[in-house]
Amino acid sequence: MREVSPARIGAGCISLAIATALCAPLHAQSSGINGAVGLSSQLVDRGIAITPATPTLQGAVSWISPAGWSFGLLGSTEVRSPGHLVEASAQASRYWSLSSDWQMQASILYYSYPGNARSRVFDRTETSVNWIYRDILTFGLSAIHLIGASDQPRGAADLDLHWPLPWHFSLSAGAGVAQSLIAPHSPYGYSHTSVYRYGHAGLAWDDGPWRIELDRITTDSGLRQQWGSPTISPWVATISRSF
Repeated sequence: MREVSPARIGAGCISLAIATALCAPLHAQSSGINGAVGLSSQLVDRGIAITPATPTLQGAVSWISPAGWSFGLLGSTEVRSPGHLVEASAQASRYWSLSSDWQMQASILYYSYPGNARSRVFDRTETSVNWIYRDILTFGLSAIHLIGASDQPRGAADLDLHWPLPWHFSLSAGAGVAQSLIAPHSPYGYSHTSVYRYGHAGLAWDDGPWRIELDRITTDSGLRQQWGSPTISPWVATISRSF
């Protein structure tokens, strides 16, 4: 069973390979401690560039119970500033098997971006529910509460496709739509809640604990000008190892 990360499918974040340690469907992994480390060419979250196009080191660890619960932590830092976190997240998840073809995963997540004042406006909590069909198709809904915002939670929907190929390769594609992830009072956003779209398509290679992935990223034009985010590289590469 492949990993499903509610906030990271549909090009939500191109630390997709690293998120395996946080939220893999639980019958796919042994109970106990699991983890992953990796290197990505850029950190992208729901179609928004959190870092410039610079190598980012990532690590994650989780504890999984036989009853279907998991708890995990993830951290990211730019290689050029190894002592300074640019992302930290925590997650609690519960997994259910609905049938031989369908699974369901509910999660509560917390995201913090301590890199600088511009990225900290994306700090948030999320409640997410995902439905997974045969490890191939995943649909997720999320309710997002921005830290420091007093308005109603934002919504997001993501669709993710994972298609296995010969010789350890697989195709992945995703699309999502979300209400803006910036608080209305932020100097980097507008006073209303806008909606934007994002997506990705890529090729991955897995061999045991190793994974290499290359993704083409798309997002609504004008998004980074609106929010002042760094420029998103059209291609994002990730190499990781799980343990």
